[in-house]
Amino acid sequence: MAISEILEIMSSYSLDELQEISDVGPKVAQSIYDWFHEARNIKFLERLEAAGVEVESPARITGHLPLAGKSFVLTGSLESMSREEAKEKIRALGGDASESVSKKTDYVVAGSEPGSKYEKAKKLGVKVIDEREFLGLIGR
Repeated sequence: MAISEILEIMSSYSLDELQEISDVGPKVAQSIYDWFHEARNIKFLERLEAAGVEVESPARITGHLPLAGKSFVLTGSLESMSREEAKEKIRALGGDASESVSKKTDYVVAGSEPGSKYEKAKKLGVKVIDEREFLGLIGR
């Protein structure tokens, strides 16, 4: 994808639209909005494009996405991977990784020393799974 296309897309988003993206809150939305509307950043992107830089889209997983439509919240420490790696794996398999527990959450993955998210999941009746069960869901 051409950098000019990315610039056009990103600069067209409003703050409200950016906040609708999963895991993007008000501060991150404001940072993204400001970055793509700052003249020196636009010039930087234009220089990259003039130098021939193009952005590759990540390879998409085709076929069955076993976590499609499922929402996950992570709490506590995982032994086999970082929290970011777990979120990436969830998203790659079609799921959604959220930061807060709600009635719409399908699974709370509880690592060692889970926090208040674990307690909230129990109160709301959200299914809590341990790391071993999570690894089974993601095929590891």
